Amino acid sequence: MGHFFKTLNQKYQRFKLGLSPQRNLFYGFFTYILAGCLLLCLPWFQKQDVSFLDNLFIATSAVSTTGLVTVSVFDSYNFFGQFVVMSLFQLGGIGYLTFTTFMLLSTTRKITHWHKRLLSCEFTLPTTIRIKDFLKSVILFTVIMELIGAILFFIAFYHDGMPFWEAVWNAIFHSISAFCTAGFSLFNSGFTEYVDDGFINFIISFLAIAGSLGFIVVTDLVLYLKDKTHKLSFTTKIIFIGFAFLLSTGFMFMYFLEPSVTALMGSERIYAAFFQTMSAMTTVGFNTVDYGIFSLPIVLVTIFLMYVGASPSGTAGGMKITTLTAVFAIMKSRLQGAREITFLGRKIPFERLYIATSSFIFYTSLIFLFTLLLSFTEDFSFEKILFEVSSALGTVGLSMGITGDLTAWGKAILIVLMFIGRLGVLTFGLAIWSKQKHQKQVAVLEDDLAV
Repeated sequence: MGHFFKTLNQKYQRFKLGLSPQRNLFYGFFTYILAGCLLLCLPWFQKQDVSFLDNLFIATSAVSTTGLVTVSVFDSYNFFGQFVVMSLFQLGGIGYLTFTTFMLLSTTRKITHWHKRLLSCEFTLPTTIRIKDFLKSVILFTVIMELIGAILFFIAFYHDGMPFWEAVWNAIFHSISAFCTAGFSLFNSGFTEYVDDGFINFIISFLAIAGSLGFIVVTDLVLYLKDKTHKLSFTTKIIFIGFAFLLSTGFMFMYFLEPSVTALMGSERIYAAFFQTMSAMTTVGFNTVDYGIFSLPIVLVTIFLMYVGASPSGTAGGMKITTLTAVFAIMKSRLQGAREITFLGRKIPFERLYIATSSFIFYTSLIFLFTLLLSFTEDFSFEKILFEVSSALGTVGLSMGITGDLTAWGKAILIVLMFIGRLGVLTFGLAIWSKQKHQKQVAVLEDDLAV
């Protein structure tokens, strides 16, 4: 029997090594979703009967850290079901293989070439950052931030009159959800009751921005603080500048032009304008104002913020600030008649431009295609369908109130879209169309795993 399992494991390892890194990520996230769906289907995890399609939708939304829901998480699942959902968006937030590779590093202090290839595929790292340093920063930063968030949430909820253990569970759940920009809440009305609560607004914004800025930025800053000779990467500078510009611009639109926000008074108006902008950009997916009543211009602004997203290698979704920056640099340089593509006085490598333009075209094409498909299956206004598609592909989780009323076909379309959004559009494309690795490359990887 032992020989049988050993042979089976060897065959599995060969199959896994024969896959491209993109296909490994594809099957990895798919396995997470399937396992989560099957667990949620068990009656011991439910408060009330939930269909298989809705369980699959919730599992996909959790692993992709989107936050769109077709059923209420609180009303549909008991504590154990809610714990499964939380575990799924925690795994989805830190990324496939990150935790297991960290454990491998902790025990053997050696990362195999196979793990390096997969991590490099999942997280696009600057050459100035080593994978080992990055991996340690991811786990340590995640634990610290979620612990701080849970403590702050507990103080807020308990002070608000919530029973002790209920406050503990809500604090843990929402802290992980906010940091992973998952957008899942145990409150059926989201955080609309906290629109004027500065403390709650601060906690969510603090966690979501920290998670969405990305582990690249965090690792880069930690290395800079430890060693002053370490220079901040060009990527980190682009992320900071792009994020600050988009956040401040979105805030101005919300504060001055959105009627449902301008109707608010004093600090409440500031909180609402900042929170909705931050939520769309970081793709955290929480809301303190009903997006269903937003004016059309602000709906389009929100769609654009969800479309761009935040930082690569963070918990946020979207096309990414770095991609938008590269496309903007191409346009600016061409209009100026420059031979080289530059941004902030620095030349952008051709390989980065090639990836950015490919991502931009593929991402935009997917939004068009899935908006078209959803237009055939659903009977909602165009802006609501476009908003839903942008939210799903950007793994945002915001909605204008149509998610629960989608047809079975509509739910299936969004499931595929959320999965693509979490995997990354280029990773998804390569997983589908890339060719298998040569046997010689596989043999080298097998030697690596045997160490």
